[in-house]
Amino acid sequence: MNRTALTFVTLLLVACGPSGSPDTVESLAANPERLRELRQRCKTDRIRLGDVLCNRVAEATNRRFFGDGNTPYTPSKERPRF
Repeated sequence: MNRTALTFVTLLLVACGPSGSPDTVESLAANPERLRELRQRCKTDRIRLGDVLCNRVAEATNRRFFGDGNTPYTPSKERPRF
């Protein structure tokens, strides 16, 4: 009985362990305040935050800067004058 209870408690603690980061690239790109905060923290303490989260921050920054990438090139109708 005692061994069963110990196994149950061990399994319960393993199941309640820390989960992954809820910050996805999409959620970070939609929330500029959180993105700015994490960018600063990645600059100062990347080791503690981890490469996975900092790579997500970098990808979200790129998506906010470049947009969705579907902007077509539209040249002007007039020729440039030099």
